[in-house]
Formats: sequence, structure tokens, C-alpha cells
Amino acid sequence: MLELTGVTHVYPNGTRALDDVTLSIPKGMYGLLGPNGAGKSTLMRTVATLQTPTSGGIRFGEIDVIAEPEKLRQRLGYLPQDFGVYPRVSAYDMLEHMAVLKGVASARERRDTVETLLNQVNLWSVRKKAIAGFSGGMRQRFGIAQALIGNPELIIVDEPTAGLDPEERNRFLNLLAEIGENVVIILSTHIVEDVVDLCPRMAVLAAGRIQLEGAPLELIEKARGTVWAREIERERLDEYRERYEVISTRLFAGRTIVHILSAGDPGDGFASVEGGLEDVYFSTLARMRRAPVAAAA
Repeated sequence: MLELTGVTHVYPNGTRALDDVTLSIPKGMYGLLGPNGAGKSTLMRTVATLQTPTSGGIRFGEIDVIAEPEKLRQRLGYLPQDFGVYPRVSAYDMLEHMAVLKGVASARERRDTVETLLNQVNLWSVRKKAIAGFSGGMRQRFGIAQALIGNPELIIVDEPTAGLDPEERNRFLNLLAEIGENVVIILSTHIVEDVVDLCPRMAVLAAGRIQLEGAPLELIEKARGTVWAREIERERLDEYRERYEVISTRLFAGRTIVHILSAGDPGDGFASVEGGLEDVYFSTLARMRRAPVAAAA
């Protein structure tokens, strides 16, 4: 279990990137969903001991993460949003080098570790190929391989599917699902489908605060009957924004579909929709953005 209590981080320029974040994250896949700039990467870097929070506490089992960062690093696998490697080095040689850095001293143990991981992430056939020639999905799978060295108990992956094509995304998510049964995996992303597909529990982080937390299916059920949709003319969108609480718009076959939030039937041609996690997410962000306006009024 990973426990975060009142974690706050303020950068020297005064930016409050995290504001009193409190979470309990059990074994399995846990989704951290939020828009760009929400504070997700700051939180992941903080949990990964790459920076110390301004205040608050973090515990992983018996480890006080802030007081004993080295102990956590021995149990941690981390795939940041951007990670650098030596591009001209082969996947096999790079993974072996990283195993040395992670303290796998025995040559035989390193060989067994590298071979097992390359097979697990389906890169064995390209093990001698330079990483510079890898596709985005292959690089991400290599990133997971390096994160798994040493059998970590806590794995953090930050925006892992951004930029991947659908086939590579599915392959990568299936790999995470296989790994995530017996360890804590935090999946930080702004892509709603990643959380829907993988995570039995999740939180929405925006403006540095936890705005919503729970099981996706339960959150979707709570939103039932509050989301309404209709097709409109694109030029009337501003008019609808003034009259209704618009949570999202999208194009479907060249037509504009608007989703609004309403406790009862708004009429005006709107029909109730079976809201999904995307509607839960967008309605949460809409409420958050409305709150400062209401407070100011």
C-alpha cells in the first residue's frame, strides 16, 4: 500500500504544483487522470524520490519515503514521460548496463534478467538492434523492461501511451495489465481510455488537487441520468455554453455533438446518454473550473 498524506509542493517561483494530496493506493493498477499541467508529473517525481515535497508524508509499507528514499529506490521501477538512452547501443547491451546500475552484480543473474525481460516485453527478436531504430511503442516497451529490473514492488509509469498508434497502445496496455496483478502500479495519464481499460481504482488530479477518487464503474454509475446530449449547429455553440453547463463537444461524422450536465431533463431536444468515464472526467473538470467563479461571486 502506498499512502500519501497532505502532500504539497510549491516551486521557488511560487507555483503550487501540488496542494494537500492525500491518497491510499493498493496493489494493482491505479489510474491518475488529469489534464496537462495538472501536477501529475510533479506527483510522480515526488513519489519516485526525485524531489522532496514542501510538506506532507509518503509511506510505502513500512518505508518512510521522504526520510528513507534509498529504501524505496530499491523497490521502485520508474518509467518517466521522457527517458533518455544511448541511441546507438543495442537493447540487450543497454538493459544489461542498467541492470549493473541497479545492483545486479552476478553476470549470470544479469543475463537471466535481461533475457527474461526482453522476452516478456516482446523485444527478444530485436535485442541486437540499436534503440535509435525503435518505434515509439518499442521504446516504451523497453522503458518498462528497464523499470522491471530487480522485481520492483512499486512501478510508476508517466504518460506511457502518448504518441503510440492504436496497435502499439493495446500491446503496451496488455503488458501493464499482466505485470500489475501483484505490485502497485501507478498509471499517470491524460487519456481517459487508458484508465477505463486497465484500472479498478482511479483519481482525477487537476490544479494540483485530488478532485475525484474511486472505482471507475462506481463513478460512472453515480453520473447516470445527469449527462445529456444533442446535435447542434457549430455556430450556435457559444449560445449553448451560455444556457447550459457544457462539459464537452465533439465532432461525429462532421456534426457537432454537445454534452451538458443537468440534474433533470433540460428539454430543448436533449436526450439522456449512458455517460462513460469521459463524461465523469469532463464534468469533474467543469465543476472545478466553476468553483472559483462561484467563490468570487
